[in-house]
Amino acid sequence: MQEQKTNKDKKEFDGFLPFYTNAFDRVFISVVILIGIHLLWLRFMEPALPIEAATVISLVIAYYVVRRG
Repeated sequence: MQEQKTNKDKKEFDGFLPFYTNAFDRVFISVVILIGIHLLWLRFMEPALPIEAATVISLVIAYYVVRRG
């Protein structure tokens, strides 16, 4: 006889991250992304746009990761 799998047997994650995270984990991931964006911005984009643009982009991504991640 074949057993039925319940929702408890399979792990489902609420967000788009492929692993379970709590709020601290998502904030930490957002900070790492912020640092990475700023380093890349300083290397490649600084002559064209100011660093404040990178900050705005990073904060939008951080908000999305913390809320949906």
